[in-house]
Amino acid sequence: MKAEQREAIIETLKLRFRRNVHRHQGVDWADVHGRLQGSSDKLRSLYEMEKTGGEPDVIGAADDGGAYLFCDCAAESPQGRRSLCYDAEALNSRKQNKPRNNAIDMAAVMGVSLLTEAQYRDLQQFGEFDMKTSSWVATPLDVRKLGGALFCDRRYGRVFVYHNGAESYYAARGFRGSMSV
Repeated sequence: MKAEQREAIIETLKLRFRRNVHRHQGVDWADVHGRLQGSSDKLRSLYEMEKTGGEPDVIGAADDGGAYLFCDCAAESPQGRRSLCYDAEALNSRKQNKPRNNAIDMAAVMGVSLLTEAQYRDLQQFGEFDMKTSSWVATPLDVRKLGGALFCDRRYGRVFVYHNGAESYYAARGFRGSMSV
């Protein structure tokens, strides 16, 4: 990353951090900033999260090792990560009308992980996310082996978990990522 890109993403993260204190009460920006300064790979990942519409922010306090969890906090599934099937196997199984990519590979290139179902539910304590869209979540191997994949959304004041064929994709379904810094 260029120096101006690093500075821009840090400034964006700082402003978002200050606007959304409810997501990380008791966390000091100086501590987060110190972690960010020491990790150019993590900054690149956060830049990619931001560039694709994820609006990453710290959720919660540091873990035992001092790392902070960043998560996509955009109100809807990130615009730049929609219309993706679940993984490479699903993408390769499509004979026609293939999407441009898949969620698992795109997340890996970005350096993030798809949220688990539990993480997705935890995120909802900080706001109402995916009221009009949905997001693929990390799918248990036993479900994936049978050809399925899981996704979540929020409707009627509740979080719902659904299944679909992993090869499916929709304009309103993307994925949310997370990473520790």
